[in-house]
Amino acid sequence: MTNQEPAGPAETATAERLSPVSRTALAVARVRAYESARPAPLFTDPYALAFVTAAGAPPRPEDARPGPFARRLLAHGILRTRHYDDRLLAAGARQVVVLAAGLDTRAHRLPWPDGTRLFELDLPPVLAFKDEVLAAHGARPRCDRTALPADLTDPGWPDLLAAAGFDPAQPTAWLAEGLLVYLDADQAARLLTTVGELSAPGSRLLVEQGRDVTRTPAEEGLTEMTSLWRGGLGPGTADWLDAHGWATRFTSLGDVATAHGRPLPAEAGATTSGFLEAVRA
Repeated sequence: MTNQEPAGPAETATAERLSPVSRTALAVARVRAYESARPAPLFTDPYALAFVTAAGAPPRPEDARPGPFARRLLAHGILRTRHYDDRLLAAGARQVVVLAAGLDTRAHRLPWPDGTRLFELDLPPVLAFKDEVLAAHGARPRCDRTALPADLTDPGWPDLLAAAGFDPAQPTAWLAEGLLVYLDADQAARLLTTVGELSAPGSRLLVEQGRDVTRTPAEEGLTEMTSLWRGGLGPGTADWLDAHGWATRFTSLGDVATAHGRPLPAEAGATTSGFLEAVRA
């Protein structure tokens, strides 16, 4: 089966079992498929279109004639992917944990150093759908990948991670891409507290700078996703991390766009969006 071939019945049935929050991973895959098909893409995800096709979702964001906010989210998703790709590899950690991994395929597409162990955590239906599609396309990871079915709001997830071979004494690169906005403030604080407890000195955490979700524009085609946003720690995410044993650095979305020669959509205006890289003291 190639990336362009239609999904079989088993794949579609699996995708239908995803929860509303989990199905947002398909929107991210659609963004990555869109960018991968462009001339001179900022990254290439060879499996993104396979996920979208298997789920029966529209293959490209532009098919829905996106409005201004959708175009901002598209640019954000593309730049975020490339930024996190670069920062994960630059971290130099041989132990990587992707929280709420969704349909992320960095284990399969990035040139990891020899000896890298990568753990992916997400709900069982998400990982089942993902692994079925990857297996159908003969995908092989480029590191030692371990997929762990887990609910990150369940306090037992660190035990699953430890049982799979995670070593808290080693520096870890943590990725929480597009995750905190779907949690409320208490859930986000508990999750990040646990991450801190599992992080040896020198560990790194990659996460978005929070936003005030009460100011999210209401735009047709996006409310199914944005209605799920709870805000996490909001604009105070960096302050919270700095007060809990991390040293944070902020990189604005505009700076990432400039670095890669990708001007932001005009409607983005003076955006305060960006990314945090926190180092464990």
